[in-house]
Amino acid sequence: MENFEMFVSILGSTVRLSIPLIFTALAGLFSERAGVFDIGLEGKMLAGAFAAACIAYLTGSAWAGLAGGIGVSIAFSLIHGFASITNRGNQIISGVALNFVAAGLTAVLGQAWFGQGGRTPQLPFDARFTPITLPGVEAMRNVPILGPLYVNVISGNNALTYLAFAAVPLSWWVLYRTRFGLRLRAVGENPGAVDTAGISVAWLRYRAVIVAGFLCGFSGAYLAIAQSAAFIRDMSAGKGYIALAALIFAKWKPVPVMFACLLFGFLDAMANFMQGKSVPGIGEVPVQIFQALPYILTCILLAGFIGVANAPKAGGVPYVKER
Repeated sequence: MENFEMFVSILGSTVRLSIPLIFTALAGLFSERAGVFDIGLEGKMLAGAFAAACIAYLTGSAWAGLAGGIGVSIAFSLIHGFASITNRGNQIISGVALNFVAAGLTAVLGQAWFGQGGRTPQLPFDARFTPITLPGVEAMRNVPILGPLYVNVISGNNALTYLAFAAVPLSWWVLYRTRFGLRLRAVGENPGAVDTAGISVAWLRYRAVIVAGFLCGFSGAYLAIAQSAAFIRDMSAGKGYIALAALIFAKWKPVPVMFACLLFGFLDAMANFMQGKSVPGIGEVPVQIFQALPYILTCILLAGFIGVANAPKAGGVPYVKER
C-alpha cells in the first residue's frame, strides 16, 4: 500500500511537471510544421513567465497575468518572425538571440522594478491559478486504486493543467482536420507549391509563430503563477530545450509529443523524489545525479533519434519567391 501511495505521488508530480513542456512543445510543433525552426522557445517561456508574474502582482488577477504573459510571448514571436520570415535571417541565430535577451532583460527589469535580485514579489493566493476540486472527490476517496488516482492525480490540478491536456487533441484537430492546418503543413514541406497556389507563405508562417507565442505564454504563466507564486530568475531552467527535444523525439506529432513530455516530467518527478534517498545495492546517490537525469535523457534522445526523425523539409530555410 505504501508503494502504491508513492506511485500515486510520483504520478501526480509527473503531471504537474510536464505541463510547461506540453505547452512549449506544442508551440514548437506549430512553428516548425510551418518551416520556422524555433530554438527561442526558452526565451519566450521566460519572458511570458516574467510578464505574467508582474501583471498578476499588480492587478491581483491570475487571468490578467495569463493575458500579459501571452501578449509578451507573442511579441517575442513576432520579433523572431520579423528576423527570420520578413528579413530571411538565420532562424537559429534569431532564436538564440531571443533566449539571451529574455534571460538578461527579465533579470534586469526584475531588479530595477522590485529590487529582489531579479525576482518578483510573492503573489497573493488570489493572484494565482489554484487547484480545482472536481466533482465526486469525496465519493471516490475510499475507492481502492481508482480513488487515490482520481483524488490525487486527476483532481486537484489548476485550470492550466486541464487546458494543456485539452490543447493536445485540439492541436491534432487543427493540424490534420482544418484547411489552416493543411496549408500550415504544406508550407513546411513545399512552400513553393503553396505560393504557386496563391497563398501567402509569409502570412502563414507568421500565423504559425503567433500560435507558438500564444502557447508559450501559457507555459510561462504556468511556471510563474500556477506552479510557483513568483517569478524567479532563469526559472525556465532549460525547459524550452527539453520541450524541443521532446518535439523531435515525437517526430512533430501532437499525441506523441504529450507522451514524450510526460516522460520528461516523470524523470523530473523521480529526481525530486529520490533526493536524499538510498538506492538498493548502491547506497545514497548524490542529488545532482538525479537532477541531471532529464538533461541526460535529452542528450541521449537527440543523439539517438535526431537522425531518424524526419523534420519538415523546408524547416529552417527562408523562402525566397521565384521570379
